[in-house]
Amino acid sequence: MDREHVKGAADKAKGAIKEGAGKLTGDKDLQAEGKMDKAKGSAHNAAGDVKDAARDAADALKKK
Repeated sequence: MDREHVKGAADKAKGAIKEGAGKLTGDKDLQAEGKMDKAKGSAHNAAGDVKDAARDAADALKKK
């Protein structure tokens, strides 16, 4: 797991907590902030997946 995946997991967890707290308290701003954090986490995960794919492709070329 690289740095992007770690950031993604942390942002998703933080977002889920904020979103849940916002729903529980009726705070729509906190709920929206949580959704934004979750989206940011998904973006970090996607970036990590791209890096992994590039690294795997480079490794495959080196083995040939």
